[in-house]
Amino acid sequence: MEMDSNGQLSAAAESQVNALLGPDAGPFEALVAQLMSARNEDRGQAEQLFNLCRARHVDTFLLKLVYTVRAAAGPDIRAMSAVLLRKQLGSWPQLNVQTQASVKEQLLFCIQQEESQSVLKKLCDTVAEVAGAFADDAPWVELLPFLFQCVNSNVNRLKVSALLIFGQLAQHMGPQLQPHLSTLHALFQQTLSPSMPNDVRIAALRATANFVQSLEDARDRDVFQDLLPAMMQTITQALEMHEEATAQEALEMLIEIAGSEPRFLRKQLVEVVGSILQIAEAEGLEEVLMKMLTDIEDDPSWHSAEAEYEDAGESNNYEMAQECLDRMAISMGGSSVLPAASELLPVYIADQDWRKRHAALIALAQIAEGCAKIMTKSLEPVVNMVLNSFQDSQPKVRWAAINAIGQLCTDLGPDLQKQFHQKVLPALVGAMDDFQNARVQAHAAAAILNFSESCGPELLNPYLDGVVAKLLTLLQSGKRMVQEGALTALASVADSSQANFQVYYDSVMPFLKAILVNATDKSNRMLRAKAIECLSLVGMAVGKEKFGQDAKQVMEVLMNLQGSHLEDDDPTTSYMLQAWARLCKCLGQDFLPYMSIVMPPLLHSAQLKPDVTITDADDSDDDIDSDDGSVETITIGDKRIGIRTSFLEEKATACNMLCCYADELKEGFYPWIDQVAPVLVPLLKFYFHEEVRKASVSAMPELLKSAKLAIEKGQAQGRDQSYLKQLADYIIPALVEALHKEPEIEVLIDMLDSLNESMKIVGTLVEPGQIKVMVDEFKQVLTASGTRKKERAERSHTEDFDAEESEIVQEENEQEEEIFEQFGECIGTLLKTFKANFLPLFEELLPFITPMLGRDHSPEERRIAICIFDDVAEQCQGVATKYYDTFLPFLLEAATDADNDVRQAAVYGIGVCAEFGGSDFKTGVGEALEKLKVVISQPTAFQSENAMATDNAVSALGKICEFHRDVIDAAQVVPAWLSCLPIRTDLVEAKVVHEQLCSLMERSDPILLGSNSQYLPKIIAIFAEVISSGTDLVTTETVARIANILRRIQQTMPAPALASTWSSLQPQQQAALQSILS
Repeated sequence: MEMDSNGQLSAAAESQVNALLGPDAGPFEALVAQLMSARNEDRGQAEQLFNLCRARHVDTFLLKLVYTVRAAAGPDIRAMSAVLLRKQLGSWPQLNVQTQASVKEQLLFCIQQEESQSVLKKLCDTVAEVAGAFADDAPWVELLPFLFQCVNSNVNRLKVSALLIFGQLAQHMGPQLQPHLSTLHALFQQTLSPSMPNDVRIAALRATANFVQSLEDARDRDVFQDLLPAMMQTITQALEMHEEATAQEALEMLIEIAGSEPRFLRKQLVEVVGSILQIAEAEGLEEVLMKMLTDIEDDPSWHSAEAEYEDAGESNNYEMAQECLDRMAISMGGSSVLPAASELLPVYIADQDWRKRHAALIALAQIAEGCAKIMTKSLEPVVNMVLNSFQDSQPKVRWAAINAIGQLCTDLGPDLQKQFHQKVLPALVGAMDDFQNARVQAHAAAAILNFSESCGPELLNPYLDGVVAKLLTLLQSGKRMVQEGALTALASVADSSQANFQVYYDSVMPFLKAILVNATDKSNRMLRAKAIECLSLVGMAVGKEKFGQDAKQVMEVLMNLQGSHLEDDDPTTSYMLQAWARLCKCLGQDFLPYMSIVMPPLLHSAQLKPDVTITDADDSDDDIDSDDGSVETITIGDKRIGIRTSFLEEKATACNMLCCYADELKEGFYPWIDQVAPVLVPLLKFYFHEEVRKASVSAMPELLKSAKLAIEKGQAQGRDQSYLKQLADYIIPALVEALHKEPEIEVLIDMLDSLNESMKIVGTLVEPGQIKVMVDEFKQVLTASGTRKKERAERSHTEDFDAEESEIVQEENEQEEEIFEQFGECIGTLLKTFKANFLPLFEELLPFITPMLGRDHSPEERRIAICIFDDVAEQCQGVATKYYDTFLPFLLEAATDADNDVRQAAVYGIGVCAEFGGSDFKTGVGEALEKLKVVISQPTAFQSENAMATDNAVSALGKICEFHRDVIDAAQVVPAWLSCLPIRTDLVEAKVVHEQLCSLMERSDPILLGSNSQYLPKIIAIFAEVISSGTDLVTTETVARIANILRRIQQTMPAPALASTWSSLQPQQQAALQSILS
């Protein structure tokens, strides 16, 4: 654009702008057309002029745009102008009042006269945005009367437009529409009527669905409850008219409501299910739910398929019904869905039509995840129904039964496996004999994977002979799909049975090696890939010693494959990535020579860039094929983002493998740290894929550990601690920063754990400034956690909050407790590292910690808060006594808490305060003794569930005896402590207590020994018991000290007393003492 020396527009440019904004419509329409040009140069020039017009005369510019929407001859120009107009709304506050009023008036006029549906949709978006964005500053008073007028008109496109706008206003200005709820209800009722055309009813359904989801108050949502039957009827009528697309759109809206506001459907669940069944039973209406699942053919090509995923004969309706059932069950839960399913499924499973039997089994598999909690309580009828179908005459029904049992094993395991292994495994093995139906055979083999994933070796062991023999038979069957299923099953069985698989190794390995060597043509790529997977899992299961005899040959084949330039879509690549990592776990340090082969492709996969497509949300779907299962789409603001998922899986696998190598090889991974860290650290914020972030998070401490060990063992090529600090300065701030925006609670917990482990490794190398930022981030994490818990508490007070939702809330709150626990672990590490220097920052966190001590918090939260104080008292010792007034009353109260873990933390803390509190603790000694006496003297004190707390109470009592003898009745308390020894459950505390006893004996403590050494036999018996336990209850250093004490006793104790004491000991105790004294 031409400018003069003062930065002013040239006369030519000024003339162009004036022409564009002048009375002649032609130049401006030409500019809009140029903005749509395919040529970058033309479009760039147009954008410059367009921006210049807006900057110079914003009011005239907006009016010109709206006039073009109204008057341009071409619908594409009008549509583009409507989109451009909406994008300029950021300039709205700069417009004068007259321009704003004129734009509003012209927009409504455009909606009245516009015929093109595409342009109308964009106009409706713009109207809703103007109304919503500026509703508080300058309400659009003419809009609602206009919309009501449109809905009541005889012109369908006006009805549709008004309903589209109402649907969007629900999101933009819900509170302003509150007074009109009854009017809107009547309006939606009218437009959902069966007499209305499809497009009007769909628009009404969309508007109603949006309102239901936007209303925060359940009472407001209830206003629309009675519209549900009419909403359901929209689907019925669309199907009657063979409008499948309309029916699908309507069903998707109901699924949206089920996902965001399941209570809205629950209240009329009987009516909703009744409508669904009515639809499903109506003649020719196969499209909805169970009936939709029957829209499937027995296509011959399904039986002859070469791969398990081929789905010949399945319709769009069938696939849609599966998704619907899955989402409805997950959002509404088993207590809502199962009653209807338990009535319907037995009817379908008994029907003569194989499609209905097939539909029942597919439906059961789809609802299992959402109904798992309720289903698990009554498994037998479900399992029996499925297993009976293993004998069905129709192969596709048998396949569906196997599919169902596999899904049930995944969703209801391990309960199903524990209760029904004796029925399920023989049934699956029997199904593998169906040599006439390869798909049934292959699916039965694949279902072994589902079974064994939630099954321990002890459950699987009795069946291994039969299962492995059958799978080896299938490996020789010649049908590739069956062989692939058998390999998957063998791999999972080996993985689950671990060392028990050794006896089958010599039978299995020759088959696997033969496939690896011979399956070289393109059609066998997946077979070879699965053989690689199976080989690596078998190797890991049987261990290095057994696998070692074949390892070299297998590794050579894999190395040759790695260097053979595999095609981009060859599954061998991703299977090999995982296999290398398993072989590394199997071979340990012997794997190091292969790292130079493994790492380059792994780093390449970890660095794959997202395959992302970004379009305007109101553009057509042509740019993003969202029906393609490999593409996921999300809408953010006015942009729609499509991302291809196949690359994400490979990237996630590669990141996991890098973490695995670092973990397994320790200092051996050091040469790769400088290449791996810059790849993984940025992926801490890779929000496209959770598994990528989790793998990167897990790898951070492993990289630091590898560097530290390499430096300590002299394998770091001259590098020293400064290298570890440099790495820590790169990793730890990145972890802290990633905490701030992490959307998934599970990943957040992993991040806190990773941060804690990283700090343990690098210790004092962490900068004070980094710790300050860390503490600030902890505050943010705890605040967000508190907000989530508060929202759940409010949710629990709604009238339709049920037992199933209560379980979900409890699980979600347990995750919050885990966040607090990981926070507590981080604080403990900071205290152990920096001692009292950390206390100023600790004090900033006190407002988040002390409330957790209250009885209104869960036992787990109280335990963690107490443990944090225990760490402060132990690590900061005398400096920490300033916190006793705050925390000690809670410890004394919690010492007799009903929860064992709270009790243990409290009495441990009392012991710490007794040891380090000095005079500041003396005032609490009396109450502490009373509390400890209650804990120790309970009849069930030393039973397994209470023993940890009791052992810690005994330890605390010992510390009071040693450090506060001047304020207790020592002659009573010390023997009482001695009578509790030895302690046997808390092995860490046992070593401390028995060392303390040793120290007191070395000082010949008179009160400990008692008058005339009356307690000496008891002390010798204690020493004998702890020594006979090996090193469980005492350290080797303490054993040596005990030996010296006993030798001294031998020399000083009268022979008859010594003989009497010796004879009272058990034979193994006598032997233990004899061994250390000889």
